[in-house]
This record gives sequence, C-alpha cells and structure tokens, in this order.
Amino acid sequence: MRRGSVRLRLTLLFGGLFLAAGAALLGITYGLVSHATNGIIVAGQAGGAGLTAPSALPDAQQAGVQAAKYASQARAAEDNALLLYSGIALGIMAVVSVALGWFTAGHALRPLRRITAAARRISATNLHERLALEGPDDDLRELADTIDGLFARLDMSFYAQRQFVANASHELRTPLARSRTLLEVALRNPEVSAESLRTACERVLAAGAEQERLIEALLMLAARGLGMEVTLAPALMAGDFALSERAVANLIDNALRHNVADGTVWVTVDTREDQAVLRVANTGPVIPPGQVGSLLLPFGRGGAAGRAPRTRAPRPCQGSDDGLGLGMSIVQAIAIAHGAAFSIAARPDGGLAAELSFPPVPLSWRDDDTQPRGHDRDQRLALKA
Repeated sequence: MRRGSVRLRLTLLFGGLFLAAGAALLGITYGLVSHATNGIIVAGQAGGAGLTAPSALPDAQQAGVQAAKYASQARAAEDNALLLYSGIALGIMAVVSVALGWFTAGHALRPLRRITAAARRISATNLHERLALEGPDDDLRELADTIDGLFARLDMSFYAQRQFVANASHELRTPLARSRTLLEVALRNPEVSAESLRTACERVLAAGAEQERLIEALLMLAARGLGMEVTLAPALMAGDFALSERAVANLIDNALRHNVADGTVWVTVDTREDQAVLRVANTGPVIPPGQVGSLLLPFGRGGAAGRAPRTRAPRPCQGSDDGLGLGMSIVQAIAIAHGAAFSIAARPDGGLAAELSFPPVPLSWRDDDTQPRGHDRDQRLALKA
C-alpha cells in the first residue's frame, strides 16, 4: 500500500469515530447503571433502619452497617465488572469496525481505482475510449461522466488539430506545385517568347503571394496565441464555389486579424430550416453598437485597438484587401449575389459575431447528380464536416 492511501485514511477515520462513539456510549451506560444501583442500595438501607426493633437497636445498627458495607463492595465489584466487560466488548468491536471500515472503504473506492486505471491507459492515441462507469448515479458516476466529457473534447481538439495540419500542408503544397508546373511548362516550350515568360513569372509571383499570405496567417495564429473552436455539421448550399470560398475566407481572416492576444475564434456550420448557415465569432475589443453598421461599408474598419499590428504594407502583386476594410463589404456583396442573408453584431464581451445564411437548395437539385454549368449559373456546393 502506498503512503497516504485514501483507503487507509478512511479506515482509520471510521475506526476512530466508532471508538469515540463507543467510549461515549460506555461512559453514559456506566453512569446510568451506577446511579440506578446507588439509589436502590440507599433505599434498602433506609427501609432496614425503619423496621429495627428498639430492644435490638445496637445489634440492628451493627447489622445495618455491615449490610451497607457489603452493598457498597458489591456495587463496586459490579461496576468494575461492567467496566471491564464493556471495555473488552468495545475493543473487540473496534477491531471489527476497522476490518469493516477497510472493506467498506475498498468497496466505495473501487470505481475510483477504475477511473484512475482508465485515465492512465487513455492517451493521445486512444482518446476515443471512455470510462463508461456503471452503477448508481452518485458523485463518482458524475466524476466519471465529467472525465468522459473531457476526453471527448480532447479527442475533438486533437482531431481538429490533425485536420488543421493536413489542410495547412495541402494549402502550402498547392502553390509550390503550381509554381513548379508553370516554370517547367515555360522551360520545356521550345517556342517560348518573352511575353509568355513574363506571363508565367506573373503567375508564379501570384502563387507565391498566396503562399506568403497563408504563412503570415499561420504565424499570426501561433504568435498571438489564438485558439479556434470549429463545429461542422453537414450543410448543403447553392452558389458559386469560388465566391463562397472567398466569403468564408474573409470572415475567418477578419476574426483572426481583429482579435486580441490569447483570444478565440468560433466557427460553426449547420443547417437551419434547410438553409446552410455559417457563423463566425471572435473575441476582441468592445465595438460600440453605432459602429457595427459602418463595418459593412467599403474601407470601413474598427478602432485601432481591434487591428492587429501590420509588419509591412501589402504589395500590389498580392491583390489583397488585407487591412483595407474591404473584407466585410465583399462578403456582403457575395451574399447579395447569392440571395443570402448576412448580418453582423457586436458581442457584449468584445469582438464580433457574423452569420451568413444561404437560401435552401431546390428540391430538384438534391437528388439530381447533374449540376448546372457555366459562369452565369449557380453551382452546388456541399460543406460537410
């Protein structure tokens, strides 16, 4: 047994409480019996003195004294015997109480040992396992359910982290592969011209700018200690893929950029009344309600406290609206083009909450594998968790 065992402490506590209660009960019983016996002996002595004849007074007085002495000795012997036997019984019951306390404490702490063993066994590689403690709905059951909830949140967090790393790796690799392909095609073309080389270089620079912007976003996410909580549910929407992707990117980029150190970004995708709904919220400085509407205007930005420090000015080749106050206005324009509802609201604790709700997908499109084609027609987009 290890030092400081809870089972040992509980056993000693149970034994000590029983010993104290038994000693108190023994003292009360001893006092009551002694008082009752003393009353009986005094009453007997008084009765014997009242019945003594006058002619035999000296002998009667001597007999009374002898009787009182014998009664006192008998009462003392009875009290001693009562005290001895009660002490022996108390000692036996103390040993029994310690044994019962050890057994009871072990039985009560058995679920706790299961919880400890399972918590030691579960690691980052098997966070899908659960304690699944059975039994009465008591404090230990509540503790096990709480730990299961913690494991579920950790499992979701690790899964989101793995997905984030995979997506970031893919996004970083795509511009590199595009640049390499453009350069290889340009070099292998025997009839290459200066104009085609210039076009290829411009496209390579554009791919590099996209990669640079992604790296800067990742660095911002790591340097400022921002956390992301993403909840995705299957949602079907109708719209242009590129424009919809741009709207989502602008909302998340705005939530990351206009945040505070060690802040949080919440991203939720679900379905409400057959409508695909995207919600993006973030922590940040408190925005006065009167300034919320101005954020939807072109070149409208929040206060300086909400902006992340800019390390350098964006280059013209990036074609980015970074920090120019165009992100929300572009999202609003995309929403209007899709017939979607877009709204923003200031959070009471600081930051902004944005919601983009797309119209329901026509029933004829949901079970049809064919898609409309062309730039002037909508394309279906499925966002799945």
